[in-house]
Amino acid sequence: MSDKILFEDFMKVDMRIGKILKAEDFPKAKVPAYKLTIDFGKDIGIKRSSAQITMLYAKEDLEGMMIVAVVNFPPKQVADFLSEVLVLGAKQNEGEVVLLTVDNSTVIGTRIS
Repeated sequence: MSDKILFEDFMKVDMRIGKILKAEDFPKAKVPAYKLTIDFGKDIGIKRSSAQITMLYAKEDLEGMMIVAVVNFPPKQVADFLSEVLVLGAKQNEGEVVLLTVDNSTVIGTRIS
């Protein structure tokens, strides 16, 4: 079991629904990854993320996918790319990451609560 946190701490994490607009190869990443461009709606706008999801997803299949991401972490430099949000997924036994997704009828920008 991991360390416990207070509910108030959890509420500080801003998780939102985003729609992947584009996925590109990221050959400079140390671990295979894609560069994602994600739309989070008018309040947050379009953000970019580096995501280590190449084992289960072809970049062509990601466009239009509705995902969950943390939007209030500080940006992180990954090689020559600034990753602005953290796309969430479940890491499997062999290291594959299964993206947390929602139904396409969900409004982009919706906060997870």
